[in-house]
Order: sequence, then structure tokens, then C-alpha cells
Amino acid sequence: QVQLVEAGGGLVQVGGSLRLSCAASGRTSGRFVMAWFRQAPGKAREFVVAGNWQDGSTAYADSVKGRFSISRDNAKTTGYLQMSSLKPEDTATYYCAADRTIIRSSWYTESQYDYWGRGTQVTVSS
Repeated sequence: QVQLVEAGGGLVQVGGSLRLSCAASGRTSGRFVMAWFRQAPGKAREFVVAGNWQDGSTAYADSVKGRFSISRDNAKTTGYLQMSSLKPEDTATYYCAADRTIIRSSWYTESQYDYWGRGTQVTVSS
């Protein structure tokens, strides 16, 4: 089992930056993929970014490439989503997800993740 707790959301102005964290407890060693999804009001949840903690590979949604970055700490207990050049359309609830068996082609699909956090709100004001 893995438990995930997000933090770091808040209100930021257009063009600003914010760093979200996702504290993971349980078994995070070995094969472990952490992803971030987001859901804006009235819209479906969408993939933002995913990273394999074992080999360091990553994948980003086109909408955030060059602006967002995923990372983790060396202890492999916390994942981070660094967001910069924020836009109003980045406003959403951001969810951390993780899985230990997911294959890369499934990283973009929320139903393939076994573990989810409760989300943290990010609001970008203009």
C-alpha cells in the first residue's frame, strides 16, 4: 500500500511559480511511478506529468512542457511538481497519483493508477 498527501497549492498571479509536493508513505522503493493529474471545474481530470522514480524517465503533457518539472527527493519519500510561468488555464485541483506496476504507455490514463492523493487547489489569478 502507498499513501499520498499533496501540499503546496494556493493562489498565484499569472506568470508566477508554485511548487507542489506529494509525500509518499509505504513501499516506494523499486519500480514506482508518480504522476500529477489536474481537474478544472466542469472538466475531466487530465494528465499533467509522470516520472519513474527508478530510472528517472519522465513524460509531460504538451500544455505544460517547458513550464512544469517533476522531481523527487533522494530518500524517495516526496515527489515535487515545480510549476512556473503559470497561466489562468492552469487553475485546477492537482492530484498526485502513483503505481508500482503501470507501464509507460499507460502513464497518461488515470484509471491505471492504484494510489491517489486528495488533491490540492491551485488558482492562477489574472
